[in-house]
Amino acid sequence: MQAKKRYFTLLSAGTCLVLLFYLGGLQFRTSRTRDDPGDQVLPRGAAEHPWPRFPDPLLPFIQWDQAESEDYNSQGSPRQKRDANASVYKGKKCRMESCFDFSLCKRNGFKVYTYPQQKGDKISESYQNILSAIEGSRYYTSDPSQACLFVLSLDTLDRDQLSPQYVHNLKSKVQNLHLWNNGRNHLIFNLYSGTWPDYTEDVGFDIGQAMLAKASISTDNFRPNFDVSIPLFSKDHPRTGGEKGFLRFNTIPPIRKYMLVFKGKRYLTGIGSDTRNALYHVHNGEDVVLLTTCKHGKDWQKHKDSRCDKDNAEYEKYDYREMLHNATFCLVPRGRRLGSFRFLEALQAACVPVMLSNGWELPFSEVIDWNQAAVIGDERLLLQIPSTIRSIHQDRILALRQQTQFLWEAYFSSVEKIVLTTLEIIQDRIFKHISRNSLIWNKHPGGLFVLPQYSSYLGDFPYYYANLGVKSPTKFTAVIHAVTPLVSQSQPILKLLVAVAKSQYCHQIIVLWNCDKPLPAKHRWPATAVPVIVIEGESKVMSSRFLPYDNIVTDAVLSLDEDTVLSTTEVDFAFTVWQSFPERIVGYPARSHFWDSTKERWGYTSKWTNDYSMVLTGAAIYHKYYHYLYTNYLPASLKNMVDQLANCEDILINFLVSAVTKLPPIKVTQKKQYKETMMGQTSRASRWADPDHFAQRQTCMNTFASWFGYMPLIHSQMRLDPVLFKDQVSILRKKYRDIERL
Repeated sequence: MQAKKRYFTLLSAGTCLVLLFYLGGLQFRTSRTRDDPGDQVLPRGAAEHPWPRFPDPLLPFIQWDQAESEDYNSQGSPRQKRDANASVYKGKKCRMESCFDFSLCKRNGFKVYTYPQQKGDKISESYQNILSAIEGSRYYTSDPSQACLFVLSLDTLDRDQLSPQYVHNLKSKVQNLHLWNNGRNHLIFNLYSGTWPDYTEDVGFDIGQAMLAKASISTDNFRPNFDVSIPLFSKDHPRTGGEKGFLRFNTIPPIRKYMLVFKGKRYLTGIGSDTRNALYHVHNGEDVVLLTTCKHGKDWQKHKDSRCDKDNAEYEKYDYREMLHNATFCLVPRGRRLGSFRFLEALQAACVPVMLSNGWELPFSEVIDWNQAAVIGDERLLLQIPSTIRSIHQDRILALRQQTQFLWEAYFSSVEKIVLTTLEIIQDRIFKHISRNSLIWNKHPGGLFVLPQYSSYLGDFPYYYANLGVKSPTKFTAVIHAVTPLVSQSQPILKLLVAVAKSQYCHQIIVLWNCDKPLPAKHRWPATAVPVIVIEGESKVMSSRFLPYDNIVTDAVLSLDEDTVLSTTEVDFAFTVWQSFPERIVGYPARSHFWDSTKERWGYTSKWTNDYSMVLTGAAIYHKYYHYLYTNYLPASLKNMVDQLANCEDILINFLVSAVTKLPPIKVTQKKQYKETMMGQTSRASRWADPDHFAQRQTCMNTFASWFGYMPLIHSQMRLDPVLFKDQVSILRKKYRDIERL
């Protein structure tokens, strides 16, 4: 009995060993078959019920960035893989908190340093425009010890090795920079990266811990709150100013001749070819016109397909600009890279962009809500695009088109605006406690003109009263600019002070003493019902009248020259008008500009005509934020010019306000008694006594227009009068009856 048990136990053990070896060998052969790329034979039944592949629990210790990049760089030599990993993925975990030194910014503020250009360095026109925009901004510093952010003078825009703009040996040049510090606190601009055939996002050198301001960047490689996605722009993109958007009038309904258009290259092979090759399925030749051509490149005829000849013929029939200006929606498919020139072209033309570039991190997506200005499509659902856009209501289409114009003019119309928007986004990250919110970035006038250092409360800016439900200010502060000594009690300044003080809306009066003589004694000023504060102007220069004085406690400012003649009724009426237009300049003396075609320059005129474009600050009301903007936004060169000439400060602030609002000032009831001066020509302090005064103002106009990059002043023919003004009714029925008695 015991022998039988032993034999049975041995037999069972032997059977188990045989099965173990058999099954182990089968698994070994199966795994070998899967791993061998040259052998595609699968075990029987594997196609119907494949075994799941579980990851190896004992992975070798490699860097996280390198592991993620293996599939991405599966093509190419080992050296190419190493270079790509080093340049694209190294530092992929970088964020502001880990790869940026905030202490440099908190010590000296947000200052940007550009490396000096070295002799022999090749710099493209586009990159030179970027550097010029930085060096002309209020953030620029020539002292690296004061800098918070560093920008290379080496041209990094085009990193396509086949491009003539490609800069060789950039890796060694960057590493030799004594301030490089592994890229920490550096910003690198790039428009083109990678080359044929893969067009990867490899910039060709190790960026270390530097931030990228990059076009055509993918969401996979974009480092949120660290990199900045910028638009792809051409070498002809203007450095400053830029053309306005093409939406001149709000046409109702907002439907144009074409519903959807596109005209561009078709790639027969390689990356980016799939989407454009499929556009012919949607093209109907009527209101959906999607045109492509194979006729580009040297060897296009070798690769052309059966549709090329037909596509090329159809392509030549249509004018691109005519299509652009007469289309409601513009298709923006990806090209070789994710970005496309068609994006900015559509924005400017008020043609709602229909994005068809999966994985593209849209320009300035950190702050811009693109759902308000574009339709975000999916390349995989191309055939659904026409029905989708046809379902959009006309009200929505109009809102989309209006937003394209705002975004174009606020952030994209020039290289300077693209660069400044990039810098402002980075500054907001550094100083989060005063950063702009989404409303500021996506509503007029935009993030570039709303300086958060002024206030963190939107109600302190004149542009958001309606959004917040805030009423316009009910009081104003009068600021009287005095440049002549007080020698007589009959001088115009004293009469003006009394008239203004009687206004029911006057909170206080500030006399800005810019005279060379000492301040008059207190008893020389008349007694008034409101406080009168006399302060000395800083350095006795003209720009001091627009300094943001702490003494100005109201949002409304009534700016006056000392020789202005105004009644209390006129002051009251002008202020009530301003309450309805708090973002504009409202006042009495109006002037205009014109283009002198014979001299090819801007001209200035004080003639009485039916239109105007400026309201002089000798008698005008505006929001006190413009004092802060004048002081902190405008460059020192323009303010120095004003101070040296002792002239043109009123023209400059009109330029500034019109550039911000995109609107003209408002003139109230015409007052022909107003003159630019009541002073004698012998008065040394009088700026109007200079015979070259008018010629100086002509020169100022052109200098200011050159800095802005365009002419921001806008003509208007609107004048606001009191109700029943000059009507043949009893004077007792009129609220501002004294105006007609003047």
